[in-house]
Amino acid sequence: MPIVRAHPDTVGTSATLQENSEAVSHRNLIALSRSRLAGSSPRRLQPAQLLFLTKQPRLSNSKKMPQVSVIIPVYNRKELLKRAVASVCAQAYRNFELIVVDDASTDGIKHGELPVSSDVPLTWLSRQHHCGVSAARNAGAAASSGAWLSFLDSDDEWHPKKLARQVAWMIAHPSFRICQTREIWIRRGKRVNPPATHIKTAGNLFKQSLQRCMITPSSVLLERSLFTHVGGFNESLPACEDYDLWLRICRTQQIGLVDEYLLTRYGGHCDQLSATIPLLDRFRIRSMLDLLRARQLTPVQQAAVIKQLQRKAAIVANGYRKRGRLAESRNYCRLADKAGAID
Repeated sequence: MPIVRAHPDTVGTSATLQENSEAVSHRNLIALSRSRLAGSSPRRLQPAQLLFLTKQPRLSNSKKMPQVSVIIPVYNRKELLKRAVASVCAQAYRNFELIVVDDASTDGIKHGELPVSSDVPLTWLSRQHHCGVSAARNAGAAASSGAWLSFLDSDDEWHPKKLARQVAWMIAHPSFRICQTREIWIRRGKRVNPPATHIKTAGNLFKQSLQRCMITPSSVLLERSLFTHVGGFNESLPACEDYDLWLRICRTQQIGLVDEYLLTRYGGHCDQLSATIPLLDRFRIRSMLDLLRARQLTPVQQAAVIKQLQRKAAIVANGYRKRGRLAESRNYCRLADKAGAID
């Protein structure tokens, strides 16, 4: 499908253009990379009809490209989005572009209402169909031009030195391709301490990430080339898409940590996936099955995946049994028994 592109001074008189070759190439590369990891034929990423509203950056050198591409996916969070955007525009580090992907919201979100500074280049991507957060983030990455990507959920908030600290850290540690920060948790308006199991650490996080998500999307700064190489977010997963991506990255990469609280995460919303989708371990199991079938794990990694797969399959089987869905329960019991034989 074509992309509809409109600039702020010609809104309402948009011209229809075919997708540029760079965007197509980037999307195809994501599909190919993911298929290689999964050991199957390439998954066809569905091109979405998008509305691009772009504010050109005010830079002393017009050919200078933004070093960081900040990507915010949003769906029906009009007021929360304003807070997230304001926190991006308040960054001490200024060499960035902002890409907001509206995933077919129905609450009247408009790009003109965002508190965007005049020096911030803004790209607004409006999807015609609601496809989920993975597709929205991938669309933002495909439209980006920075060497690094930084994601921000629409209900979270950055601290003013977040990008500055991370960019400096990455420059000082060139062997790392991804890093995150510490974070403050707010639940239903009150600050809470995260469980000890969720405290951020650095280094080889593969084994820890099998149990739970040890990387927060809103705290990450990573090389765009790394994101493209591993295939981006898996758009077939309705939840746990971040768990899936971090496992593919942690398989080969050390995770850096900027040891400062540079993100505030807000929880307890009724629209959060963890509150609306039951038995989330189903999707984590899918991710682990993909890893095993790709046959790219070390013996130690494979053993850890099988052990965690058996554990989570038993948990899901018990969950289905409690819900009276005995056929599904038996399927997951068999999966737990045969996990070691999966190829």
